[in-house]
Amino acid sequence: MAEILREIGMISRALDSISNIEFKELDLTKGQYLYLVRICENPSIIQEKLADLIKVDRATAARAIRKLEINGFIVRKNDEENKKIKKLYPTNKGLNAFPFIIRENTHSNQVALGGFTQEETEMFYQLLCRARRNIEVDWKNVKKGKKRVY
Repeated sequence: MAEILREIGMISRALDSISNIEFKELDLTKGQYLYLVRICENPSIIQEKLADLIKVDRATAARAIRKLEINGFIVRKNDEENKKIKKLYPTNKGLNAFPFIIRENTHSNQVALGGFTQEETEMFYQLLCRARRNIEVDWKNVKKGKKRVY
């Protein structure tokens, strides 16, 4: 049923558009808030793991991380044991933006799930997680250069 993925895409693009407009006052643009939230939730995360969490390629993650660093939301620090590994941490500016982003996310969840019962919300969440896990298999394979069979 192709309509399901179209609906998910429309929801995602609408919420992303809203967030990009609302977060301009924080100097966050083009989805950077996604990266900042994950870094705040997982201080010391490495770039590759962050890209995997958000489901983007490394180049896309690198650009967003670089902009966050330039704008003072995050810092990169060398790992204590392996100096080649750079860990990502939120700055005070990033930590100050975090609650605003979470409030927006909570509000968006409440609007999106308006009229849903607790059981419907839980079922919807479980089904979306299952769909994501299904897609992750193809996503990981395509990242490795494999072709999907249609």
